[in-house]
Amino acid sequence: MDQATTPRIRTVALVGAAGAGKTTLTEALLHRAGVTGRPGRVEDGSTVTDHEPEEIARGLSLSLGLAPFTWRLGTGDEYDVTLLDTPGSADFAGSLDAALAVADLAVLVVSAVDGVQAGTHAAWRAVAEAGLPRLVVVTKEDKARADFHHVLADLREAFGEGFVPLELPLGEEAAFHGVADVLSEEGLEYAADGRHSTGTVPADVAEEEHRLHGEVTEEIVSHDDEALERYLGGDEPSAAELGRTLAHEVRDLEAFPVLVASGVTEVGVDRLADLVCELGPAPGERPAVVVAGPTSGSSAGPTRVEVAVDPAGPVLVHAFRTVADPFVGQVTLLRVLSGTVRPGDRLLNTTSRTEERVPGLFRLRGKEHLPVDAAVAGQVVAVAKLTATPSGSLLTDKAGPGAAMTAPPPPHRAPVFGLALTPVSQSDDDRLSGALTRLAAEDATLVVDRSSDHTVLRGLGDTHLAVALERLARVFGVHVTTSAVPVAYRETIRRTVEAEGKVKKQSGGHGQFAVVQLRVGPLPHGEGYAFVDSVVGGSVPRQYLPSVERGAAEAMAHGGPHGYPVVDLRVEVYDGKSHSVDSSDMAFRAAAANGVREALAAAGTVVLEPIDHVTVVVPSAAQGDVMGDLSGRRGRITTTSARDGGLVAIEADVPQAELARYVLDLRSLTGGRAELTVHPSHYDPCPDHLLPT
Repeated sequence: MDQATTPRIRTVALVGAAGAGKTTLTEALLHRAGVTGRPGRVEDGSTVTDHEPEEIARGLSLSLGLAPFTWRLGTGDEYDVTLLDTPGSADFAGSLDAALAVADLAVLVVSAVDGVQAGTHAAWRAVAEAGLPRLVVVTKEDKARADFHHVLADLREAFGEGFVPLELPLGEEAAFHGVADVLSEEGLEYAADGRHSTGTVPADVAEEEHRLHGEVTEEIVSHDDEALERYLGGDEPSAAELGRTLAHEVRDLEAFPVLVASGVTEVGVDRLADLVCELGPAPGERPAVVVAGPTSGSSAGPTRVEVAVDPAGPVLVHAFRTVADPFVGQVTLLRVLSGTVRPGDRLLNTTSRTEERVPGLFRLRGKEHLPVDAAVAGQVVAVAKLTATPSGSLLTDKAGPGAAMTAPPPPHRAPVFGLALTPVSQSDDDRLSGALTRLAAEDATLVVDRSSDHTVLRGLGDTHLAVALERLARVFGVHVTTSAVPVAYRETIRRTVEAEGKVKKQSGGHGQFAVVQLRVGPLPHGEGYAFVDSVVGGSVPRQYLPSVERGAAEAMAHGGPHGYPVVDLRVEVYDGKSHSVDSSDMAFRAAAANGVREALAAAGTVVLEPIDHVTVVVPSAAQGDVMGDLSGRRGRITTTSARDGGLVAIEADVPQAELARYVLDLRSLTGGRAELTVHPSHYDPCPDHLLPT
């Protein structure tokens, strides 16, 4: 593809709720484009984009699927279209983020049966935050209980104005057989092979279609002063003129066209492909945005810079996703922001400053690799074996202006669900760390936590982790068992006491002798550990004081009477005894540890439990249910605040022990409409009747 045809590139993210029909629609588009001889079925596990065993087993999209094809308009113009089929489940929102980072257009897929769902809200919000132009396609019009008008009303109620219906269904449910084109006021009747013939609009919808044509025409021309003036003067714009004006409004986020289709019967699918090409913005109409660092000696921070999409410009490539392929190793998905990339090129990773050689380029269509000779600005391609290029990297000419640039960070999605992992065998243990690192490199929403004695994998939900562990076994050959993440309880001393720690051993030759007098007491929450030297007169020689301090710290780490690490402890050594021959660092270290343990036993300890700060964003109608549930989990509501779109944010401090499965219960409580973030906050005393056994 040369520079002249670069404006005919379209990178399109299909987004929406799980089960809305995105993958089926992808199959229909590939079939109508002549890529496949027959469309695959989700039920059979034969679709192009859902090809992983985990997806086939569940009948769900679990990762980002790519499906490039060439589409020819009636004018003869050809377009290079890349579909990005995204999962609809909240557990796999990282794939949605990756798609939106490189797409020029989002197509929101809404089921005519189920209407606007929780996943529809989440997808719309993500697309809006990314600032992407969007179309809406109402699918499953051939299914029982399909209701296009109800869905259109739901869209307007949920997301406001700006929805422009360009089509009406001819018939619904089993009788769905065509669409009425609102702009041209023509009826499109579809045959069994998915091809249509053009005629007049049937009488049963003619009146509604004509009324809608007037409303849509006024809506489109109202954003263009010149067109509006002509229209008010009696000059009716043609369908082509309306289409051109609408394309600008789509690009500027002023209008969201609504189409209707069936991925099974393929009614309306060719029209969808036409309008994606005609109304969707070209790459050059939405320049890529990167982050440029400050120049040497400048006090200014990083700035966002627009990059012109020019195949003849300097090379700048965004590595937006990595995939572990069991046959070829790591595959990196690239969006060419500027310039032209060819096999054999040497590019600089602007973050790691590592030079990478591009061994070969290919397009991914599901699991199929389609080799290409070059990739120009605007295209999405893939390359294998870029070992030093993680997701989110920029690659550029070594001498080009992009060497000081980085990619904007993706949306941050903090993990809300975790599992502790135990390797099944020693071989699994040896390979676990490396395999988890590669898994996390594929999916930034997976977090590996090794801060405790356990290896903990955290993610966005139970299905997210289940799929990750299945891939861990299938792709990397590492098997683990799982358990709930242990709660990190701590202990602190109840009151200040004095205790003596001593070591006296004599077994021939040099013995071990040390005595320390300690005053041990609590510190304010969060203070950790304080060691105080109050020795006078040299009863404990100065060279042994570091050993006393270390011994006390080791006793705290070993645990108190309840077996948990001890925190917030003040240890003061004020006296002791030593021996000129038998005293040693080891003896004073052991004596201090004995003294601390004796003090903890004498004074008793308080078990502290970790408290997390929880923020839940939900529709206002669910506010009472969520607050009641948080209170039932011993949560303390700290603030509530209104958000746009009829949402409310509830913030609370909740014991970590009550949150192990909270994200799953919250989704059930709110119908999947809640957004949850969890951050560690502080420790509080655990009630005695809830002490872990």
